Amino acid sequence: MDALTVLLVGVGAAVGAPLRHLADAVVRARLDPVFPWATFAVNVAGSLLLGALVGAAGALPPGLGPLLGTGFCGALTTYSTFGYELVALAERRATPTAVAYLAGSVASGILAAAAGWALAGLVL
Repeated sequence: MDALTVLLVGVGAAVGAPLRHLADAVVRARLDPVFPWATFAVNVAGSLLLGALVGAAGALPPGLGPLLGTGFCGALTTYSTFGYELVALAERRATPTAVAYLAGSVASGILAAAAGWALAGLVL
């Protein structure tokens, strides 16, 4: 990996991480705090974008994958927070919410990635 790629990943992450924090603050202020809507939303949005990037990979400039895919999407989305919130729901014995969060996150993430891939195919 060359220095430019590392820089692109860092720049993407420098934008994605604060945006994830901002999204968390905005969503928590507006929606029910029992369900982790902020993490759910950024993970689905990141899956959509990453699916589109993969679907368009052959048509994109070489640095865009590391910048947006690894850097931006990697910092915006968060598997660790998803895992933490899932365990926290289970510890609070909010089992229906935990199951809905788990199933909804996985299914929505896969569907969003597939939709992004399909949209990229339609556009290109």
